[in-house]
Amino acid sequence: MSALSPTLAAAGRALLRALLTLVFVVGTVLPLWVAGLWIFEVSDYVGKGPADVWAHLVTDEDAGQTRSEAWSLLVKTLQDAALGFVAGMLAATALAGAIVLSRAVESAVLPMAMILRSVPLIALAPLIILLVGRGYAAVAVMSGIVVLFPALVSIVFGLRSHSAQMRDVVQVFGGSSWAVLRRVAFPSALPALFASVRISVPGAITGALLAEWLATGEGIGYAIVSAAARSQINQVWSLVVVITLASLVLYLLAQLVESVVLARFGQEAGRA
Repeated sequence: MSALSPTLAAAGRALLRALLTLVFVVGTVLPLWVAGLWIFEVSDYVGKGPADVWAHLVTDEDAGQTRSEAWSLLVKTLQDAALGFVAGMLAATALAGAIVLSRAVESAVLPMAMILRSVPLIALAPLIILLVGRGYAAVAVMSGIVVLFPALVSIVFGLRSHSAQMRDVVQVFGGSSWAVLRRVAFPSALPALFASVRISVPGAITGALLAEWLATGEGIGYAIVSAAARSQINQVWSLVVVITLASLVLYLLAQLVESVVLARFGQEAGRA
């Protein structure tokens, strides 16, 4: 029970912090949203405020159908984002481990990763579609590319953050480089790993939106473009708000999980 109590306390503090962050962000964005439309004199036809979005999603006669459609689109986009997130994080973790183990791999992988990062995804999209088609593979590749580079850099930094003394202890007892990576480097890299998760969650959603627009023709990414083409401006703003709130909530959820896990491992690390 004594080991569990600090973890529960950390979870409570993290949950409170997440709720306060959510309230602060929403309370800050709404006035800025309204002020921006007023300052830049955006026409009522193009610029929709919070009241317009609320009416479109909640109080209009067809708001129930609108919410149902938005929910279906959101579920599809989150599925696509999850696919890209898992693909990108797995690739980043595997490549980071290989880079730490081998300088030759580092010399080969990092330049390629930087090239992928520097080339706009919209320019790579035709080639990706030609190679893997317009299905889930395209979503995984496009969204995974957005996740890969920042996660790779963060995880490599974390894997190299362990002390030389801890590495020497494993090697003195006959441990290989793989054992050092597994027993020392990865536990020490937990903060960096969770930092990359927090960064990658909104990145995966962005990649999924791009993949839906450029490749699959499904989800919120395509629905926003389609609604804009049909001059359904209320729908465009509403979908943007929905996916933005979903990104914020998922980011805060990742932050909450990070606080709980690190608090748990911190107790063990402190005793070590």
